[in-house]
Amino acid sequence: MIFDLDMIKKVYERYPERIAAARKVVGKPLTLAEKILYAHLWEGNATQAYERGNSYVDFAPDRVAMQDATAQMALLQFMQAGKAKVAVPSTAHADHLIQARVGAEADLQEGINKNSEVFNFLSSVCDKYGIGFWKPGAGIIHQVVLENYAFPGGMMIGTDSHTVNAGGLGMVAIGVGGADAVDVMAGMAWELKMPKLIGVKLTGKMSGWTSAKDVILKVAGILTVKGGTGCIVEYFGEGAESLSGTGKGTICNMGAEIGATTSTFGYDDSMRRYLAATGRQEVVDAADKVAEHLTGDAEVYANPEQYFDQVIEINLSELTPHLNGPFTPDLATPVAEFRAKAEANGWPLEVEWALIGSCTNSSYEDLSRAASIVEDAVAKGVKPKAILGINPGSEQVKFTAERDGFLDSFRKFENARIFTNACGPCIGQWDREGAEKAEKNSIIHSFNRNFAKRADGNPNTHAFVASPEMVAAVAISGRLDFNPITDTLTNEAGEQVKLDEPKGSELPAKGFAVDDNGYQAPSEDGSNVQVVVSPTSDRLQLLEEFPAWDGLNITGAFVLIKAFGKCTTDHISMAGPWLKYRGHLDNISNNMLIGAVNAYNMETNNVKNELTGAYGEVPAVARAYKAAHVPSIVIGDENYGEGSSREHAAMEPRHLGVKAVLVKSFARIHETNLKKQGMLGLTFADKADYDKVREDDVVNFLDLDKFAPGKQLTLEFVHNDGTKDIVMANHTYNDQQIDWFKAGSALNLIKRMEAN
Repeated sequence: MIFDLDMIKKVYERYPERIAAARKVVGKPLTLAEKILYAHLWEGNATQAYERGNSYVDFAPDRVAMQDATAQMALLQFMQAGKAKVAVPSTAHADHLIQARVGAEADLQEGINKNSEVFNFLSSVCDKYGIGFWKPGAGIIHQVVLENYAFPGGMMIGTDSHTVNAGGLGMVAIGVGGADAVDVMAGMAWELKMPKLIGVKLTGKMSGWTSAKDVILKVAGILTVKGGTGCIVEYFGEGAESLSGTGKGTICNMGAEIGATTSTFGYDDSMRRYLAATGRQEVVDAADKVAEHLTGDAEVYANPEQYFDQVIEINLSELTPHLNGPFTPDLATPVAEFRAKAEANGWPLEVEWALIGSCTNSSYEDLSRAASIVEDAVAKGVKPKAILGINPGSEQVKFTAERDGFLDSFRKFENARIFTNACGPCIGQWDREGAEKAEKNSIIHSFNRNFAKRADGNPNTHAFVASPEMVAAVAISGRLDFNPITDTLTNEAGEQVKLDEPKGSELPAKGFAVDDNGYQAPSEDGSNVQVVVSPTSDRLQLLEEFPAWDGLNITGAFVLIKAFGKCTTDHISMAGPWLKYRGHLDNISNNMLIGAVNAYNMETNNVKNELTGAYGEVPAVARAYKAAHVPSIVIGDENYGEGSSREHAAMEPRHLGVKAVLVKSFARIHETNLKKQGMLGLTFADKADYDKVREDDVVNFLDLDKFAPGKQLTLEFVHNDGTKDIVMANHTYNDQQIDWFKAGSALNLIKRMEAN
């Protein structure tokens, strides 16, 4: 079954005319990213050239994808929009709420039992509004999208930061908050600041132990976690064409860890092979007719410095395996240098757990290459020192890997665990035995993020990101500093043996197979479908409108918290056990900023209540201020809101009375989420002013009543000793976004437009 083939064909039919119009206004050769962006303008054919990094542009994405944790809030908002059906093809995927503990079957059934209320809600909402629903066990959203929906030259948005995975098939696929998804599903334009462009030229060809994962681990080390903010990363060159389709997906997926808007590759033979293997030859046939438009112009790739804002070159022939971490995905270390670096930093070298999976690395190719290493170790009489956990990316991948013997290969390690086709440990859904002891330890995984407490809730777990091949090798050796290129292992006979280089299959020789892929099609007419949300539920809660701005300056505000250092969306709104409340705004607000470090005492979840003088938990203090009708603001450091797209990190402060977030710099998605929810997302005009903010300050806005695009806002920080500091704040709000603020949220504005 090919989903939405007519839509894809229509996209391709307009490509020649759209690209011709874009060439005329831009006046120079086009990158692939520019072609896709200009081909998806809301206005149709381009009538002007847009300035990268400055112009706000309205786009018309082709589709929307949502995972279960974020879909709850997105669909609760969509239910308020007054629409009978979604305006573009949309899907929801039940993949985040299933905990990894024992093994696939038991964990899946327990996940269904624990989350039946949420799954039933999602199923009924999808059925009512024309949304495809992928049931629990069907697979991880981004792998399922790659297998079924991604197509070269398309544009999609998704309520998960790793939506960018679809760039592996030549899309511009962008992670967003649920309010953005509501706009598109409601048939409205989707707004994005025109991204800058980073070109990554790949030369040579990988061999041996190096994999596509090492490309993005290397890029992360170069660009850091915020180096891609506001940019699309476009990969090209002979090295790019040598990569498989799922390898490209891996690279694009982890582009979220450098803050990139998205990443993409030009249409090539590897994409043709993958599309055909996943039953989409008709998409290949349609894409081939406009193939020249589905990659960057030859002049661009010949002289990239003239067309990209930044160019990076990586020789794949010289690239070696990397391990990134701990606690940040951009701390990149080649495996040959790891031992010395680990010893210098006191990182634990022994590994108890090694995990393969996540939306980044759970493809058939990934499993086949990892399985070859396991088979080699078994043949040479080497037993693993660590537990190996596997999360296949989809039911189709699992079914095919089972048929072809790869899962049996993993089972030859007695302590291996095959988990559900779901996110599991990658997003904190891991009931790891002993994690509550908070002991210092190391794990290795093929996931994308490794923030403190991310996988198992233990702040002392040092998590390192690597390729599936390296994860398998480290599982066998039991040590992070094992270098399979040079090191040997001792087998059961006491002999020194060396692991063979990994080998695998890009695609299954017998084709993909599956009995039940887990897809539920929506009703043609959902008008009679009932969506039930119990008023006494602790998992789901119908939304109430946020109040509109009263038109006055915000005065008498307290500083709720001054966050020190890294403050990701995991710090602002943790996942793990809190995932169960993603559909209940009031309950999940009890995790607001509990992971952020308070700059005034360097503790987490312990801030001063200026009403009482006592210290308390962040949500409790925020609720006290709200009850007393005292506004509050949050102060933050660099790249505030890095990480997942979860809009709960914006909705929770809004719900608990926070009026503004003032930081040194924002991650893109979080800044947009704040705007959508009617919040003020501001940055220090002078970053040194961060140091002037005191714990007991009273904050007054002096000119919010003159809020306008391009005009700084003036804040007065009144100190306890009677002195004051005037702080200038920058913002990126345009007229429409200021209207969101005035209305109380973007959704409020949609509802008013629909009512009129």
